[in-house]
Amino acid sequence: MPGPLLDTLKGFCQPVPPVWLMRQAGRYLPEYRELRAEKGGFLELVYDSEAAAEVTVQPIRRFGFDGAILFSDILIVPHAMGQGLEFMAGEGPKLSPTLIEVELDSFTPDHDRFEPVYETVRRTRGMIDDSVTMLGFAGSPWTVATYMIAGEGSKDQGPARLLAYRDPARLQAIIDRIVATSVQYLRGQIDAGAEAVQLFDSWAGSLAPDEFERWVIAPNAAITAELKASHPDTPVIGFPKGAGAKLPAYARETGVDAIGMDETLDPAWVHASLPAGMPVQGNLDPLLVEAGGPALPKRVRAIVDAFGDRPHVFNLGHGIGQHTPISHVEELLAALRG
Repeated sequence: MPGPLLDTLKGFCQPVPPVWLMRQAGRYLPEYRELRAEKGGFLELVYDSEAAAEVTVQPIRRFGFDGAILFSDILIVPHAMGQGLEFMAGEGPKLSPTLIEVELDSFTPDHDRFEPVYETVRRTRGMIDDSVTMLGFAGSPWTVATYMIAGEGSKDQGPARLLAYRDPARLQAIIDRIVATSVQYLRGQIDAGAEAVQLFDSWAGSLAPDEFERWVIAPNAAITAELKASHPDTPVIGFPKGAGAKLPAYARETGVDAIGMDETLDPAWVHASLPAGMPVQGNLDPLLVEAGGPALPKRVRAIVDAFGDRPHVFNLGHGIGQHTPISHVEELLAALRG
């Protein structure tokens, strides 16, 4: 029997919204920090299927979340496409050479890099109860492209945005290759046991409206259509962070089954603006969970009430912060579950 999270993503309301939290497996958990210290670097941990499955399951054991999100990273796709990838302590990811310096065709793809991730999904699915939904994911093409072009995260995604204006045909070729690789990657995750997948577009909010149509909506629509053709029963969650007023167009035009909302969105506006009955996910501010206090349960209840007659997966507006106290997550769950 599908669990409450999968049921919700398929359009069924629940008496209590199911819950998982973005970045729920990670640095705020002492058991994760202990395993990370034992295993070494982040990328080594991702490619160690046994350890990555253990990390994926840690928050399920501790909090009883309704979904287990694969422990991996959106930059596994460019790594499989042949770009060098390192995670530097205190600096974040570095990709080399950048697509400012070289052409994409100079890379030698190695799609075998996906195999340890698929094994993580298989192992995790075997470690969790059938009622817990196994979630896979990939970065959306625009967000992945911004890293491949600049070689790292950037304040305003300027290098990719400049390329979009100066040489849109070149950016389109990059986006198209990311789409094809992401479809392969997500299909592999689903075949390994993922029951739903999320497309993370962390930098969608940096684009002007017409650019948003081309570089966010169109590529996500292409991925969703390909997944629906091969795996029609697997829900796709679209999360265009920062989309703001462009969110309804994204919901209508991409074909995703559910919409993830960041913390800047008014739940009442979202409820009024999205197609009736479309499942939503979000949108508690991660910093409120880190801060705690009486505002936390109050906000949890306000979000739940706003979506009382719409399928709703409770989640954050983005990833949980590494300094978030465990007790604050417990307070969140107490407010949600009563």
